[in-house]
Amino acid sequence: MQSKIAVVGQGYVGLPLALAAAKAGFSVIGLDNNSDKVLNLKNFVSGVEGVTSDDLKEITSKGNYFATTEFSMLVEAKTILICVPTPLGESGKPDLKYLIEATTNVAINMSRDTLVIVESTVAPGTIRNTIGPLIKNESKFGDQDFTLAFSPERIDPLNDTWSIENTPKLLSALSEDGYRLAFDFYSKFVNTVIKCDSVEIAETAKLLENSFRLVNISVINEIAVFCQKFGIEVNDVIQAASTKPYGFMPFYPGLGVGGHCIPVDPVYLSEKAKELDVPMRMIDAAQQINKKRPQYFVEQSIKKIGDLTEKRILVLGLAYKPNVSDIRETPTEPLIKGLRERGAIVAWHDDLVGEWNGEKSVDLSTNYDLAILATPHNYFDLSKLGNVPILNTRGSL
Repeated sequence: MQSKIAVVGQGYVGLPLALAAAKAGFSVIGLDNNSDKVLNLKNFVSGVEGVTSDDLKEITSKGNYFATTEFSMLVEAKTILICVPTPLGESGKPDLKYLIEATTNVAINMSRDTLVIVESTVAPGTIRNTIGPLIKNESKFGDQDFTLAFSPERIDPLNDTWSIENTPKLLSALSEDGYRLAFDFYSKFVNTVIKCDSVEIAETAKLLENSFRLVNISVINEIAVFCQKFGIEVNDVIQAASTKPYGFMPFYPGLGVGGHCIPVDPVYLSEKAKELDVPMRMIDAAQQINKKRPQYFVEQSIKKIGDLTEKRILVLGLAYKPNVSDIRETPTEPLIKGLRERGAIVAWHDDLVGEWNGEKSVDLSTNYDLAILATPHNYFDLSKLGNVPILNTRGSL
């Protein structure tokens, strides 16, 4: 058995990482402050797409994984990974409260000479100027008895092609010793580890990855509106453009952006840029384009069936992307809100989500005036809608 590690945060990032390390032979403490989640994990219920009950049973039976809420167990680990959310707050600004809380608990409970690796997304300068000093101040050992590294997560739930093992991993640290220790750890189960010369480069690279996606999705969403007005199908245009073997990457239109990355990470970059007086106007514009998409489809609904008052509308797909149950930052929520503000009677169908805001997924049926295809899960059988008109947010006609 190899050395014991701890992964703080057992969600979409932390749990798959914990399992990958456990399968590589590490003894893993899966730590989360949500007692219900930990109880589920002990009963082999992951709550994370792509992590099955069999996966949990296998590593638990081998003694390679133990879920707990007890931060005091961190004293047993020589490597601690922090994989907690860094969302936007109610004001729409970056919110580091979960990261600060987790880091403080790590610093208080860790043993001497611990390697701490942060995988949570942060703004440039956060690791060096906030996390490092926080650990130093809260730890009983001081700054000479821990090493700090940063390796931004690259998790795409249910991606059958790219996994933790074969997705190249960026790695940086505040010292050469920190980099060497972190490299030795990740190289046990990640095929390619790429060194960044500073933590600031790695922090910014992560934000660039998702800002790139945000801007391109925004462009294609505007192109989709143009195609709708012009009377051509945007997906045919994308298919034609995709035949170019260089200089083009296909993105597809939709209701907007959701999840824990694309609507969030660019804001970290934009807010930091404002501090430096170099505003990211392209990112800000892209955010506004995508935020307007739900209202655009409210207006399209009116064009399709007239006044929405008392009209029965079924929204198909509540999750932010196909074939997952994740509803974080889902653009379907403002769509439903906008339809109801216009007087529509709105129900939604998404058996992967099941229940949300005290409402439950309804069955597909012919008992509606309009159906809006928001997030197309593979299991949908649209024939059950009969002759109900369908508004497709993923096309232009």
